[in-house]
Amino acid sequence: MRIDNDVKLDFSDVLIRPKRSTLTSRKNFDLERTFTFMHSGRTWTGVPIVAANMDTTGTFEMARALSQHKMITALHKHYSIEDLKDFFSRL
Repeated sequence: MRIDNDVKLDFSDVLIRPKRSTLTSRKNFDLERTFTFMHSGRTWTGVPIVAANMDTTGTFEMARALSQHKMITALHKHYSIEDLKDFFSRL
């Protein structure tokens, strides 16, 4: 048997401090980022927030609503290939 005598920390032992900022107001901050996808080389600019990937949360209606704010969602798996083709052809 091995007895480990190292110090153990939990959440109550750790203090997380936010990084200092030179911004004077929250409205001076821009959440948009540009991402380049490795295998396709395509880029996307938007807010890096993805809606939950729960069963039937990622609907076409949710994708349209979030896209107005430059956010994305993971579409649920219950859509047919034809539904997906139709949706993406309209974008």
